[in-house]
Amino acid sequence: MILEICMSLIVQKYGGTSVGSVERIEAVADKIASFYKTGHKVVVAVSAMSGETNRLVSLAQEINDNPNLRELDVLLSTGEQVTIALLCMALDKRSIQAKSYAGHQVRILTDNAYGKARIKDIEASKIFKDLEAGFVTVIAGFQGTDESGNITTLGRGGSDTTAVALAAALEADECQIYTDVDGVYTTDPRLVPDARRLDKITFEEMLEMASQGSKILQIRAVEFAGKYNVPLRVLSSFEEGLGTLISFEEDNMEKPLVSGIAFKQDEAKLTIRGIPDQPGVAYKVLGDISKANIEVDVIVQNVAKDNSASMTFTVSKSDLKQAEALLKKTANQLRATEVISDDQIAKVSIVGVGMRSHAGVAAKMFETLSGEGINIQMITTSEIKITVVIDKRYIELAVRALHSAFELSEVVKNS
Repeated sequence: MILEICMSLIVQKYGGTSVGSVERIEAVADKIASFYKTGHKVVVAVSAMSGETNRLVSLAQEINDNPNLRELDVLLSTGEQVTIALLCMALDKRSIQAKSYAGHQVRILTDNAYGKARIKDIEASKIFKDLEAGFVTVIAGFQGTDESGNITTLGRGGSDTTAVALAAALEADECQIYTDVDGVYTTDPRLVPDARRLDKITFEEMLEMASQGSKILQIRAVEFAGKYNVPLRVLSSFEEGLGTLISFEEDNMEKPLVSGIAFKQDEAKLTIRGIPDQPGVAYKVLGDISKANIEVDVIVQNVAKDNSASMTFTVSKSDLKQAEALLKKTANQLRATEVISDDQIAKVSIVGVGMRSHAGVAAKMFETLSGEGINIQMITTSEIKITVVIDKRYIELAVRALHSAFELSEVVKNS
């Protein structure tokens, strides 16, 4: 089945699972060929074959537990180069002209933050020239080059960002992300079997869901798409379907209160007690943690009767040890009474643009959790999201209860 996009320029991205074997690369070539032969101009970004990046990292660590980041990027970039060459060979076998490019050949210009570089610019002239000559252009995802010509990589999931950046630079009609799922679901279907695939979702909703644990798309890719207004579609590499369209359009007059439920289990919280209640204390508590590039999410501050304050905040569990050490150092400087850590928490978020125009959503969420005997430890909100921190043991119960309470298995019908 071909999506009904008339004679368009389409950027497609295929992840590691989609190109995980020669047989799967052949299947991807068939899919690309079906678009090409109906008159579309196609640019493809691909990941390394499934497991290849991990294999290369292991090789580096056999040499050095802490490898030089510049050389590690040189090594990791070879994974995608294998895939682009094999895919072009498969397209050539189907009598389709195809040309592969590594990131530095197209010149995907990045900063020099090895391992987590950010794209600054893409020189699209080569790609346009190839498209006009009738070629399918196949580009290595996840990688680029800095101003000095050094190879850089964009970090895990960076191929999504490559595809979206290409779509923005080329002013493509759509960016299609092919993966091992057939779209964005109301929640993880492995946890809630009757979770429903969404036909459409807004950039805002997708960004909130990605930031709160949904692993369908890399956060930076969603941010990039929203900034440059690139329509995104998430589809399955292995089955036919229309997938989920991610755009700015909010044309559903009966938009549900909640579009989806996201959750994160790899979370921890830190509490510092007995700090002075005075201006600048929050910065003193969080300043060193921020300088260490540790992301802090939910923050709650309380003031006791004796005018001392306490502050609790969440971090990724992988950052807990470093964050706790920094916080204890700050506690000594502030003469705080204690620092407490807890790595047995989880975050559950309900997300939906429908919250903007409806009251009572938070109350319904809290009532639902209360009815299941689940205590809420912390709360944070945005215009379209409510996040609560709970005991990790109750994460599955919470997600299922909220999914049922907001009737997310039901299809919203236009009147």
